[in-house]
Amino acid sequence: MNTLLGRRTRVLAAITATAGLALVSACTSTDDGGSGSKTAAGGVEVVKAGRLTTCTHLPYPPFQSEKDGKYQGFDVALIDLVAKDLGVKQDILDTPFENFKTGAFLNSGQCDLAAAGMTITEERKKNVDFSDPYFDATQAVLVDKKSGVNSLADVKAKNVKLGAQAQTTGEEYVQKKGFDAVSFESSDAVLNGLRTGQVKAVVIDYPVVQGWLKTKANADAFKVVDNLNTGEQYGFTVKKGNTKLLAAINKAITDAKADGTYKKLYEKWIGPYDASAASPSAS
Repeated sequence: MNTLLGRRTRVLAAITATAGLALVSACTSTDDGGSGSKTAAGGVEVVKAGRLTTCTHLPYPPFQSEKDGKYQGFDVALIDLVAKDLGVKQDILDTPFENFKTGAFLNSGQCDLAAAGMTITEERKKNVDFSDPYFDATQAVLVDKKSGVNSLADVKAKNVKLGAQAQTTGEEYVQKKGFDAVSFESSDAVLNGLRTGQVKAVVIDYPVVQGWLKTKANADAFKVVDNLNTGEQYGFTVKKGNTKLLAAINKAITDAKADGTYKKLYEKWIGPYDASAASPSAS
C-alpha cells in the first residue's frame, strides 16, 4: 500500500474514526484460554488479553485482504509471527487509512500496532514509531491497453485521465509532478475506475498491480508501462514509546529473514524473491 501508509481511505463503506468499526478476528485467532492477562511474553503489554490487535485498512492485497471470512496476506502472515513469539493470537481491526498517519487508534488504545503496507516517512514518524523496514516498494503505472499510453510522461502529454488511491504516497507523487489525479478511496476502487473507463491510467503500489495482473481479464485489458522507484520502504507502526512491542516486531522480521520464513511468505504473497521482482517485466 505506498499509501500517505494513506496509501490507502477505502471503498468498504463510510467508516469513521469514532463509530461503525467492527473488530474481527484474523484467520488464526482463537480464544486466549481465559487467562485474562494483558501482558504477553517479554513483558509486552497488549490492549486485549491473549490478543495482538492489528489496525489495518481492507482491502489491500497482497498485504491484507478478506476471503471467505478469513484474513490473509503478507502483512497478516508477518504479524502472525510476532503474535506467535508473544504467545498470543492476532486480531484485526479494519480502520480508515487516514488514522495511520496520526496514530489515532494506537493512541486511543484500540490497537497494539498498525500493518497496512505503510510507507515509512519523516512526517509519519512524528506521530508513530516505525519498525525496521520489511518491504521495498515501487509505484507502477498501469494503463488501459487501448489508451495509447506508454509511460507516465505520455499520460501528461496526451492529457489522459489518471487515477490514484487517496491519502497514498502514489497520489502524493503524481500531485507533485503536476497531475490532477482522480482520487479513489481504495485499491479496489482504483481498479474499478480503470475497468469502467473513469480513468485510463493509474499509479499505485507495484505489488498490488502484480496481484491484479494474475487475473486473465485484467492482464488482457491492462499493462504496466512505467515502474517508479520512489525509494519507499514499508514498516509496521506502534504507539510512540512502545519499545517492547517494537523490539518484538523487529526480532520477528529479523528471524524470519534469517530462517527463510520471510522468503517463503514473500514468494507466496508477492512473487519471485529476487531483484527483478520490482520491475514491470516481473508481471
